[in-house]
Amino acid sequence: MWIEREALAAELPAAATLATRQLAETLASLGFPVDAVEHRPGTEVLDVDITANRGDAMSHRGLARDLSARLQQPLAPLAPPAAAEGEPRIPVCLPAAACPLYATALLTLGEGRTPEAVQAFLLALGSTPKLLPAVDASNELLHRYGHPTHAFDADRIQGAVSVRMARSGETLVTLDGVTRKLTLEDLIIADEAGPIALAGVMGGDGTKVTEATRRVLLESAWFEPRVVRAAAHRHGLHTDASQRFGRGADPALATVARDLLVQRLQDWAGATLEGAWTAGKLPAPPPSVDLPKDLLTRVAGEPLLLAEAAKALKALGCGVVAEPGHLRVQPPTWRHDLALPEDLAEEVLRLRGYEHIPSVLPPLEGPPRPLSPDYLHRQALARRLAHLGFHQTVTYGFVSPEMDQAFPDGPRPVGARVADEPGHRTLLNPLGREYSLLRRSLVPSLVEVAKRNLQQGQRDVRLFEIAPVYWGLPSGPLENWDWSVALLWAGERWDGDPESKAGPATLKHLLGILKDSMNPMDAGISVYPIQDGMVVAEYFLKHFRAPDARIIPTYTSHSRFPAVERDLSLVVDRNLPWQAMAEAVRAVLKDSALADLTCADLYQGKGLEPGTKAWLLRLTFQAMDRTLVGAEVDGWVARALAAAESLGARLRA
Repeated sequence: MWIEREALAAELPAAATLATRQLAETLASLGFPVDAVEHRPGTEVLDVDITANRGDAMSHRGLARDLSARLQQPLAPLAPPAAAEGEPRIPVCLPAAACPLYATALLTLGEGRTPEAVQAFLLALGSTPKLLPAVDASNELLHRYGHPTHAFDADRIQGAVSVRMARSGETLVTLDGVTRKLTLEDLIIADEAGPIALAGVMGGDGTKVTEATRRVLLESAWFEPRVVRAAAHRHGLHTDASQRFGRGADPALATVARDLLVQRLQDWAGATLEGAWTAGKLPAPPPSVDLPKDLLTRVAGEPLLLAEAAKALKALGCGVVAEPGHLRVQPPTWRHDLALPEDLAEEVLRLRGYEHIPSVLPPLEGPPRPLSPDYLHRQALARRLAHLGFHQTVTYGFVSPEMDQAFPDGPRPVGARVADEPGHRTLLNPLGREYSLLRRSLVPSLVEVAKRNLQQGQRDVRLFEIAPVYWGLPSGPLENWDWSVALLWAGERWDGDPESKAGPATLKHLLGILKDSMNPMDAGISVYPIQDGMVVAEYFLKHFRAPDARIIPTYTSHSRFPAVERDLSLVVDRNLPWQAMAEAVRAVLKDSALADLTCADLYQGKGLEPGTKAWLLRLTFQAMDRTLVGAEVDGWVARALAAAESLGARLRA
């Protein structure tokens, strides 16, 4: 995120006294490393890294708050003239719980334009001024204070405004000119004619502010972060607004941002305020958190006074009440990341300075403890399956509702006496819909991996995964009592004979190669015949033999030297069997470095003489002790061609 030095100093006057290098080092010590410093026309900007959990720091005011706490210097006051609220000129309804607060105002614009200084500020931050005061003021406030706002053309709004969930079949043309099909999970701003904005993400084209706009309806709201993040991901719209709302904006700043926007339009464009009003109310503040003294000492690695911790937390905007042995801390409305005692302890250490954390050598321990039998069992099974030609995969422990419903019969854990409820496996804060449920089975993810391999041209895909699965209970997700093992065989079983049709894998084939690894008294848990050429079986780990039952796999040595491939395109008699050709070629090359011989292609189409067919012989040579040279490989290929010609074959033109 780009930060302009003058704008930062406007929020924290003490920042103006710091040299650029000193400012960058101070920000880095607070956990905000500066990646670059650039000189742009008339100003200097810093490229600052903001971690995903610190949405409150994605503005000049937000960074100034942390700097103020470190430097122990006051922030500039933020108290714009409050817009006198009255009866709503345009009714606002909030039927969706995802928007508890919506502050707005109606203004008639006068003559005026965006000030030159504001245009320069936006350009310095990589944002192009639109030369429309309502739009530029909204963008400027976002960068300065971190709270997104929006302006609608009030004369294009039909009737009352509501913040609701989208209905089936509704669409919205967003400001980028794209028509977007809305889903039932999308939070939208709508008038009586339909959607006019995707809440917290992007406005609609039909109500955008233009040079012809004479009246504007301002929006300064607070939206549920999870809803905004999901919508932005669903529609591929990652805007400045969605980044801030999605990480958690400050609900207490909604009315302040509205008043700031009103003030700017009055100053810049001579706007007349027709009315201001607020629908809803502030969401409940975050619960207070107790910070015990012993936890603070354990995290710090040395004793720290609660008074010192209280001073640091107050400097960050927290409300602190000292009680015997602990602090009761009320996080500020802009800090959504302070929910655990450990969070508070880390904040105290961050503000105190990481350089003050003592260096302590780890304690010396005795011999390592023996590995758990379950771990050794999983390790041994993974090696065994790899020896059998399967490839181990590691997939996400989360799936989409659609993937979950496609395979409803996952292993049932012991102790789960009630049916699985997917809702009890749903994450509260998922990365996206496709990662929103804890998986009940390993099969959905394994099938997706196999499909991608088949799409890339793999003819034989053998995969396995060993991982825990979950069962949805009213008390929450229950991790299975035993690890689950899923095996998949997909594609074609082909032995290289062009005359034999490659057949799909079946459960019989899958179980056949596993019989030496399975306990004979146990049966598989779930078998899924997905489609022709793909079969999956899912077991518990206990169904496989323990590692103390020795299984000695066949060892095949591998060459450290590169392999060389040569192709021969031959025309042969239609009745010549492949086995005869393979035996003849192998016989003449028995003293060579032939590693593999296969028919890569069979052609029986146009262009061939009647009664003939075409084979593409692929010969692979690889020595165990040296790198092969071209002359010897050419000699072996000539011998192979002579053997083929002895059977009536000839090179295809």
